Amino acid sequence: MSAAELVVENASWASRGTEGFSLHATSFTVAAGRLLGIVGPNGAGKSSLLRLLYRYNMPATGRIMVGGDDIWAMPPRKAAQKIAAVLQEHPTDFALTVGEIVALGRVPHRAGFSAGGAAENEIVEAALLKLDLAHLAFRQMGTLSGGERQRVMVARALAQEPQVLILDEPTNHLDIRHQLEVLDLIRNLDLTVVTSLHDLNLAAGLCDDLLILKQGKTLACGTPAEVLTEDLVTNAFRVDARADWLNRSDTRHFTFHLQNERTPLQ
Repeated sequence: MSAAELVVENASWASRGTEGFSLHATSFTVAAGRLLGIVGPNGAGKSSLLRLLYRYNMPATGRIMVGGDDIWAMPPRKAAQKIAAVLQEHPTDFALTVGEIVALGRVPHRAGFSAGGAAENEIVEAALLKLDLAHLAFRQMGTLSGGERQRVMVARALAQEPQVLILDEPTNHLDIRHQLEVLDLIRNLDLTVVTSLHDLNLAAGLCDDLLILKQGKTLACGTPAEVLTEDLVTNAFRVDARADWLNRSDTRHFTFHLQNERTPLQ
């Protein structure tokens, strides 16, 4: 498993039966091993973009390439060896153990219905250990906390041995402790990572680069220091955004207010 460059060239998407694009032609590059955060208001096109990246929806225009290979010009099994996704919602009502769920990450690497051998078992065990899940390997998914379930799905993605990992709101529905655990985990993955996030302050502290979307169009793409300006955030989210420098730090912290109001948004 090694990180690869992700290149998106003029990728767009429009749902059937609707006029216009949910995502207009979008281009960006994520260098191997870097973490790109996708931010924007509801309806900005974040989920539409992610679905193109993990091959759920085919782009209306453009190409998506991992390591120089177009993921839509290869069989699904081959693409699944390059890209893994961790989505917001996890099934909790089926009778599979944590170990069995993580082992599903090996399916794209198997021929037909063959079972995994010793080498694949070692990969699954390594993913369980990396996510501190070995002691839960025989627990059923439905008995776990939200943070534990999120770690299980990331472990399954790691067992898939992708080059690019896509995460859709990985901190959604998690309390503060579990949010911090998941973010710490993401920081230490040796992969190219693309994640959507709602919290701009979390995104600024986590991501190497940020892509800001509004109404399906790119407003800015660059490092957090380059793109997270008061004017741009105000424009993107239709709020009065104010950036303060944290004490003894070079990190900016944003607070948000309704425009023409003084009450901060929590």
